[in-house]
Amino acid sequence: MIAISLSNVTLILGARTLFSNLGWEIQHDQKIGLVGPNGAGKSSLLKLITGENNPEPGGGVVRARGISVGYLPQQPEFPAEKTALELALAGNPRVAEIEAELRRVEDLMSQPEIYNHHHKLDKALQTQEKLLEEYAKFGGASYPARVRELLKGLGLPETDFGKPIYLLSGGQKKLVGLARLLLLKPSVLLLDEPDNHLDMPGKTFLEKLIQDYPGAVVLISHDRYLLDAVVGQIAEIEAGQFSTFSGNYTDYIIDKEQRLARQDELYQIQQRAINRMELALKRYQVWVQVSDKFASRVRSMQTRLEKVDRLNRPDLERRSMGLELSGWRGSNQVLEFCGVSKTFAPRPILLNANLMVRHGERVGLIGANGAGKSVLLRLILGEMLPDSGEIKLGPSVKVGYYAQEHETLDFNQTLIEVVRRAANMTEANAVALLIRYLFTYQQATQKISTLSGGERSRLQLALLVLSGANFLLLDEPTNNLDIASAEVLENALSDFVGSVLVISHDRYFLDRTVERIVELKNARLTEYIGGYSDYAGKVNAALSKK
Repeated sequence: MIAISLSNVTLILGARTLFSNLGWEIQHDQKIGLVGPNGAGKSSLLKLITGENNPEPGGGVVRARGISVGYLPQQPEFPAEKTALELALAGNPRVAEIEAELRRVEDLMSQPEIYNHHHKLDKALQTQEKLLEEYAKFGGASYPARVRELLKGLGLPETDFGKPIYLLSGGQKKLVGLARLLLLKPSVLLLDEPDNHLDMPGKTFLEKLIQDYPGAVVLISHDRYLLDAVVGQIAEIEAGQFSTFSGNYTDYIIDKEQRLARQDELYQIQQRAINRMELALKRYQVWVQVSDKFASRVRSMQTRLEKVDRLNRPDLERRSMGLELSGWRGSNQVLEFCGVSKTFAPRPILLNANLMVRHGERVGLIGANGAGKSVLLRLILGEMLPDSGEIKLGPSVKVGYYAQEHETLDFNQTLIEVVRRAANMTEANAVALLIRYLFTYQQATQKISTLSGGERSRLQLALLVLSGANFLLLDEPTNNLDIASAEVLENALSDFVGSVLVISHDRYFLDRTVERIVELKNARLTEYIGGYSDYAGKVNAALSKK
């Protein structure tokens, strides 16, 4: 059954046409991944479905009767004074309505004119029974407990339940917004990067929620592991074109590469045919000067050429970020933790931790939000001192640091200023470098504060290259990158002559990048050989034996 249908939809925002004549049908139980480069129009398409954006005349969005839509934007907004728990509990307003109606019915039944009147009492009891049945569907008296479990499962600490929402991070606000939607249970869920800032347990919890969701889900995400796990169709917006592919993300990549290869082959065949016809036409035009009998051939060939439905050349090499991490060989022992402990009262972050990173290694550091991963990086950088133990960096090690919240950037500087300061280069060379990282000249002259999260990430990577570091400390480097840029980073790290210690919740990225996983849990470091999937397999096998 079709839940939502888009037909002949064109969306123009400002002077830019995001897509034209788009047609799309969302089935009532589909799980769809919506992908495409940053700025392609993915969020705008979701807003068009909700009615926040309006299509050009001639196109329309139609919902089937009784279909409700829930939308989670990238940056949810809530009343500042409300707490996380209050907002989550109010996620399904019908629960509050039922509770109010039940109280009203109970008050009525306590009145003499009702309980002494058989017909009126029977009617009140029937109303109460219907309300209690509906209340039970939402969890009844256990509804607050369900809300708490949902928030905890998504990764919001109980200590934050009672905090005003304005004190929470953007990622935590998104958790509250997601919880509200899941409690409301609309027919169609539209989720714009719901997994951003979730830790591994939170992402696993989200996967199961989407897989088990009884309605349709349209999911914008750069998490390829999540897309592989939960979706059965990929919808792609790229360069104003909209396409759909059956299967998960991996199926989509294989299918797309095959489609592009076929399109390129057909394009080349057509170009050869056109070339032959054009050469024949030139010969006929020469011969017609000698004999009129070739005039009909000239006209016939011209007509054939005019009728050719010319194919567009497929974009096999989409413009991508020009990231090249050169690095250089330094000490064999790059980093060593010897019995390191660190406590932020009353909780220990590290207890007698030992860790060795050698030249050329790629090590992934994982753990729940709040476990202390970023603290470990600050200890390496010397921004904090351990309570006990020793941290040793090799004598020929130069550290390059990528900060998750971009706090290493001066938001009041222009892009040109920060690049020139980092590498002592001319303005022309700075602009040329920034263009390689997909910035326009206009952006290069603006302040860093005007950039989006993804653009700040690309700028940080450019500065990382200019640093000439041979030991990279990366804190969630793919968080704001689109899939294409994340893949460029993966390839660059593969070619990097140096060592890498990366904090990431991007499981696909870890599988492609690291050869060893270090888990920080309960202030202890535990090592696992392999990528994320190897780690998950070993952990699950250990749990099944218990």
